[in-house]
Amino acid sequence: MNDAKVVIVGAGQAGLALSHELTQAGVEHLVLEKGRVGETWRGRWDSFCLVTPNWSVLLPGGHYDGDDPDGFMPRDEFVRYLERYGAGFKAPVREGVVVTSIGPGPDGGFLLKTSAGALAPETVVLATGAFQRPHRVAAAASLPSDLLQIDVEDYRNPGELPAGPVLVVGSGQSGCQISEELHEAGRDVFLACGRTSWLPRIIDERDFVWWYQETGFLDDPVGGLPSPEARLFGNVQATGHGGGRDLHYRTLQSRGVTLLGRLVGAEARKAHFAPDLAASVAWGDERYSELADRIRKVVVERGLPAFDMPEPEPFDAAAPEELDLGGFGAVVFAGGFRPDYSSWVHIPGAFDELGFPVHENGESTVAPGLHFVGVHWLRKRKSSALIGVGEDAAIVASRISSR
Repeated sequence: MNDAKVVIVGAGQAGLALSHELTQAGVEHLVLEKGRVGETWRGRWDSFCLVTPNWSVLLPGGHYDGDDPDGFMPRDEFVRYLERYGAGFKAPVREGVVVTSIGPGPDGGFLLKTSAGALAPETVVLATGAFQRPHRVAAAASLPSDLLQIDVEDYRNPGELPAGPVLVVGSGQSGCQISEELHEAGRDVFLACGRTSWLPRIIDERDFVWWYQETGFLDDPVGGLPSPEARLFGNVQATGHGGGRDLHYRTLQSRGVTLLGRLVGAEARKAHFAPDLAASVAWGDERYSELADRIRKVVVERGLPAFDMPEPEPFDAAAPEELDLGGFGAVVFAGGFRPDYSSWVHIPGAFDELGFPVHENGESTVAPGLHFVGVHWLRKRKSSALIGVGEDAAIVASRISSR
């Protein structure tokens, strides 16, 4: 371990994909994992499953080859897939090693302080995942302190929450899926909504991920975003449960989940919400229309059979602006995650104002030899996804081997 010249931090899909590429290139390296292989996935709630179909699991040298390509692997099955993947090329993973800090080395390279001692590698790759620090809106601080409040990473199942209605704050994939599960368990569910895109699960008999790929949507570069903050937008509302099905504001509302605007604060046990549910739904409908136009273009260019992309159904945007939290069992925060590199990577200027790496093709422009893979919007929309992380891993491995 002390002799390692190349160290990867994190043994999820990104770290393992890079380890595979470095192994293929004959580059000796070490992968440090604070828990076990796929630790982040192990921490998801009990019923968690992939939102993307199994055929889109395209790690280098480890494409999905099971008997259910159009299915959606549940949490534990996907963890086993990662374990088999790493074992297949004998990934040099050291489990149970926590990296507590990274900084410049006294003689060049880097100094890593870990629970197993200090290391001084020449090259470091951070593959610690797209989900690092759970985000709560500022208004969360005004909620009653005696009401159970947990982040999505601490949610396991409805039975672990105290009795009573549940307020879910955040309406991306996780927020919608947890809201659905709680409702199906007989809970009264209130969902505080923001701006999130949505799509039908199936479009002309094909999963929307297929259309994402074929339209080039997944290859949209980070430079094409309207603003740096757009990297923080949530992923499309959808679910892989039940073989994959629609799950968005309209479906949740029709099933009995009460939709609200953004949480803006609370006084005593009264929570207040912005009158912006209609605007949030309209924003999502605009994103739907944009992708519908891309799909129509591909259909024409390839001479595919034409079909109609349905217009969004009417939506009743009437929503309470005040909610009495008396008798509520819990609040679940599902407002996404933020980068958290700066709390343990002590290299001035290595991260921008939002906490994302300052880099070129995955290598820091501030600290040569410091690389990143698996970061949300590192290079493209698909950079942290199972369908795209291998592309970034190949680029980073090439840069490392060329050194």
